[in-house]
Amino acid sequence: MATTTSTRIALRLTASVPLLIVGTAVAVIAVLLLGLSFGAVHVAPADIVNVISAHVRGERPPAGLGLQDQIVWQLRAPRTVLALVCGAGLAICGAALQVVVRNALADPYVLGASAGASLGAAAAITLASAAFALVSVAAFAGALLALLLVLALGRRCGEVLPERLVLSGVGVAALLTAATSYLQYRANPEELAAVLFWLLGSLSGARWSQVLVPSAGVALGSAWTIARARALNALAVGDESAVTLGVAPDRLRLELVVVTGLITGCAMAVAGGIGFVGLIVPHAARALVGPDHRRMLPATAVLGGLLLALVDLAARTLQPPLELPLGVITAVIGAPVFLWLVRRRDAALA
Repeated sequence: MATTTSTRIALRLTASVPLLIVGTAVAVIAVLLLGLSFGAVHVAPADIVNVISAHVRGERPPAGLGLQDQIVWQLRAPRTVLALVCGAGLAICGAALQVVVRNALADPYVLGASAGASLGAAAAITLASAAFALVSVAAFAGALLALLLVLALGRRCGEVLPERLVLSGVGVAALLTAATSYLQYRANPEELAAVLFWLLGSLSGARWSQVLVPSAGVALGSAWTIARARALNALAVGDESAVTLGVAPDRLRLELVVVTGLITGCAMAVAGGIGFVGLIVPHAARALVGPDHRRMLPATAVLGGLLLALVDLAARTLQPPLELPLGVITAVIGAPVFLWLVRRRDAALA
């Protein structure tokens, strides 16, 4: 009976794959058109298509579309692409870390990578008055250094322990956050404004020159994580079951922590401090396609990208001509979801 039920569920999921692919493509195209169309200046969908098709063919946009070309191609297209990329990467990290630390409420902030990126960016702004490109490099370096410190503290006798990783991440994050606060305290008003702007998250400075490196890092890290979906399924069941299935739990955890740290560093280096994407999106993906990571991870990446792209659209349209920080909107969305997840978890344990 159980085998028959499992077979039926598998057949239903298999039959729904083409529908999910079509739905995903439609959703991505719709969000791209929304992101390119709306803002301080509205651009008609026909003009968007003409501008993009001209650039794809390597031609100049049609006469009379000079302003639309600048708005669509130079300003909105790179930030919309980066929103899709960064959202997908942060969501993938959250899904992987929830398995690594055995906690459904985990996200990239758990292991201190976000705090390290924030300290790196704050140091570059306040101590070196660095340009945007150098701030991104400093944020990436800070995330990696924080990750290495958490890994060193989270190992015992050569093993990576989930509980020790969480505790180490909380401690390192608190220390790095204190250092970031000190840099803000000693900063002048201009530097303080720049630090706060970065910490709250924004894609307003996105340009095509900033798209390639983070996109490549997030794509490679996400592809590797998705390729390890079967191993993640085994690890989610438990270490003993994972060993039985030929998976080395400690080695897999170490690899996942490193890869998720790299993805987080790439995303935060260009988008700044953005929370809750890695927390809430994996739960939505599980509700949509089930817990199997072979389907859940791709769904998580798509939903994360769509969410952050819509958040970026809201950030520049809710209160024109001002642009709201991305972190404020994701917190408004994510905090109630987080509290609901906590209550649901408590009810399940009762």
